[in-house]
Amino acid sequence: MAGLNVRSVLVTGSNRGIGLELVKQLLGKSNPPQWVFATCRDPEGARGQELQNLVSKHPNLVMVKLDAVNPASIEEAARRVEEQLDSSGLNLVINNAGIFSDVSLAMVDSKEMLDAYKTNVVGPMLVGQAFLPLLKKAAQGSRQNGLSCSKAAIVNISSVLGSIERVSEMLIKPAISYRCSKAAVNMLTRCQALTYAEDGILCAAVHPGWVQTDMGTQEADLPVDESVRGILAVLPALSEEHSGSFWSWEGKTIPW
Repeated sequence: MAGLNVRSVLVTGSNRGIGLELVKQLLGKSNPPQWVFATCRDPEGARGQELQNLVSKHPNLVMVKLDAVNPASIEEAARRVEEQLDSSGLNLVINNAGIFSDVSLAMVDSKEMLDAYKTNVVGPMLVGQAFLPLLKKAAQGSRQNGLSCSKAAIVNISSVLGSIERVSEMLIKPAISYRCSKAAVNMLTRCQALTYAEDGILCAAVHPGWVQTDMGTQEADLPVDESVRGILAVLPALSEEHSGSFWSWEGKTIPW
């Protein structure tokens, strides 16, 4: 993690699971960010209690209300972060918020499919749009050449289940709405990379593994702290040649 040197980072869906662990490990770095923005739908509610406890111990941690399916909420969150940064840019956005439903193609309905797309695809798209001015500002103010996560970046937490090339070997778990939405967020990542490169912003998708969280269940084979250590080790290794690519938490490329 020593290589990830960011002044400011924002993590969506940070009240539990991978998002919460990302916040904890970022705060625990030997060179922690000056600002960590932890977003969730209800910061003051019961599900935000662990984040609230962290805020009391870390003055560089700011809880921000952000509902990934509510455009007005995302815009308000961007304004809040901009005020806190006080004329400086935002280095890194990690789009972690997502939903999962293990429903087969035969059983999925339109509402479930649309809900998955709203949260897993439209949400990251809108977050990228809303925070783009702050990411641009960070890129413009950086002395680094090329692209990097320490300069300005959007990282979308995806899944190997969204890999079209590998779908035949991984159809054991149906999860059709989740699979399709993650395939779509992979395409979004490629489009963001091509569009935002001229602004100095790196974009990549990362598969965190099958993680022991509420979403992954305790049947998963990977502890959340190990997954996040891997993710935070991958990010500083990404450069201009990797923008628009798809990576595993172990630092291996994944076919689209």
